[in-house]
Amino acid sequence: MNLLGARIGILLIVLLGTGVGAAVEVSRRENARPPDENALSALFGAQDFQQAEISPDGKQVAWVESVLEKGGSRSSGTAIYAVDLSAPAAPVRVTAENGKTTGDEHGLAWSPDGGHLAFLSDAGEPGQLQVYVVSTIGERPTQLTHLRGIPSRPSWSPDGKTIAFLFDEHAGAGAGRHIASAPEVVSAEISEQRLAIVDISSGAVRQISPPGMYVYEFDWAPDSKRLAVTAARGSGSNNWWIANLFTVDAASGAMAPLLEKPGMQIGMPRWAPDNSQIAFIGGLMSDQPMVGGDIYAVTATGGAARNLTAGMKMTATSISWARNSGNLNFAGVSDGQTMIASLSPDGKISMIWKGAERIARGRYLPQISIARDDKTTAAIRQSFSEPPEVWAGAIGEWKQITQRNAGLRPAWGKAVNLQWTTDIGPVQGWLIYPRDFDASKKYPMVVVVHGGPAAAHLPSWPGRTAFQFALPSAGYFLLLPNPRGSYGGGEKFTVGNVKDFGYGDFRDILAGIEEAIKRAPIDPERLGITGWSYGGYMTMWAVTQTNRFRAAVAGAGLANWLSYYGENKIDQWMPPYFGASVYDDPEIYARSSPISFIKKAKTPTLIIVGERDISCPAPQSYEFWHALKTLGVPAQLVVYPNEGHFFTEPAHNRDVIERVVGWFDRYLKTSQ
Repeated sequence: MNLLGARIGILLIVLLGTGVGAAVEVSRRENARPPDENALSALFGAQDFQQAEISPDGKQVAWVESVLEKGGSRSSGTAIYAVDLSAPAAPVRVTAENGKTTGDEHGLAWSPDGGHLAFLSDAGEPGQLQVYVVSTIGERPTQLTHLRGIPSRPSWSPDGKTIAFLFDEHAGAGAGRHIASAPEVVSAEISEQRLAIVDISSGAVRQISPPGMYVYEFDWAPDSKRLAVTAARGSGSNNWWIANLFTVDAASGAMAPLLEKPGMQIGMPRWAPDNSQIAFIGGLMSDQPMVGGDIYAVTATGGAARNLTAGMKMTATSISWARNSGNLNFAGVSDGQTMIASLSPDGKISMIWKGAERIARGRYLPQISIARDDKTTAAIRQSFSEPPEVWAGAIGEWKQITQRNAGLRPAWGKAVNLQWTTDIGPVQGWLIYPRDFDASKKYPMVVVVHGGPAAAHLPSWPGRTAFQFALPSAGYFLLLPNPRGSYGGGEKFTVGNVKDFGYGDFRDILAGIEEAIKRAPIDPERLGITGWSYGGYMTMWAVTQTNRFRAAVAGAGLANWLSYYGENKIDQWMPPYFGASVYDDPEIYARSSPISFIKKAKTPTLIIVGERDISCPAPQSYEFWHALKTLGVPAQLVVYPNEGHFFTEPAHNRDVIERVVGWFDRYLKTSQ
């Protein structure tokens, strides 16, 4: 942990009352506090897993994990490992690296018979991914493609003859709305992600979807002749929210609409085994690729979509057809926990498993990888008390495969599942205790509002961007509420904050604070609030609505929805939430803007943002800081250079932790 323990002389753009461009050390001496080393070890030391896949025959598991630099603070690439479940042995590295130890290898896809594994690797040229196939784990893979561009998400055709993948011929490396944006340039090249196919026997590659159509997801038809895709014309970063459902002919590339203007966000198309219909998840979704909602189906010839789970009090986040029963298996969120269930053809939902943890096939919301027997699975499991590891086996009877994080221990106390009721009905959240809890003492508490808003606080091991989890080791409770707008209470609950940002959701949060105070020795006079993205917005909103919080930290927040509409590059997500564009109904945007109520603000607020954040642009943070400073409210703004919506530089992550702990200590640990 040498990197984390050092005083790093990084330069930030720091906007204080004393001017612009001050060195970080000046501000650190004023407000920052070195965090507990155990907390740093817990936050920075966890091995990260990105994907886990069971082979269709259920005999092998492959996964992707980060390759950490010495000291464990930064990833220098990704690596693929696999293990044979029928003859347990040490995991075997699957790589095309030819002696190198670092690189980018991911995108796992098993062949239909489980005999081959396809993956992406930049072994031939750093930064340029190609499709590889290995037949026997441990043997040298074969390179299939020789591309210039970015391939992603390989998937075998059911007949095993071809591999389809998404391909962006012109995008820069690491394209995505959560990374730092590139400098604005005028270019004749248009970034478009198309559907491509590579022939296994010849290596010939064809881009089959038409130019100008950006493809987000796809799934093969059982007969290998067509694919179902979600796609939209125009920018990939922006138009995911208005994607439609199409079929693409694998031979000709002809594209036919199945569901146009669905009136909701759609994702994860899955073709039924009998070739008759395509299921997908539909609902109100705020963040690509955080798919969540109800389960729908449309016939393979098109027509109206049918809601198969109308009124469900859970949120589906992944679906897959059972091969033997005609059921749909799905994973999702229920009351802040992971659930796995089965949906029968007659609409009956049967709960298979539910637990206080996050089970994922990848890095985001709950998913599982299921073998042909509809029983054997692989997943990345983690909770507040257990760091991530790969597990495999029958649902609920998993056996641990990896031991990468065996030495990690939480630097926070127990987690309690809280339930309370407001005008929308039941609301849920998590109360995290201080690490060295003493029932005879009263403690300060910081409320942590999640991003989204279509997301949820799930029981999972926090990484280095989860700065708030450094607070319990410094003597704080954390309240992690899942207010209306969150996943986990059904689609009616998720749409509960439409045209109502900052009102009903904030009432849910305030009621959760009261419930936490009833349940634990929390000092009601020492409350703080923080959050990132939508959570940053809610933090800015909170300090303009009440003076109950004695300190606040707003990360990548939104101060003014009217100006934000023209500053961000993802405005398509906004009309579904506000009911219209800002030009058609500016009043609904002003009604929920913290800047509209800024003269009520009295709470000392630390404001943090990445310099090149395209999701929540830095001018939003500057606007809020400028208003607080003008009104004489204690405030500090820190803009981190070359960072996007989520920070990638470990030194910046540590600096955020030090500032946050120091800020709350300054205002919540002293009498006022």
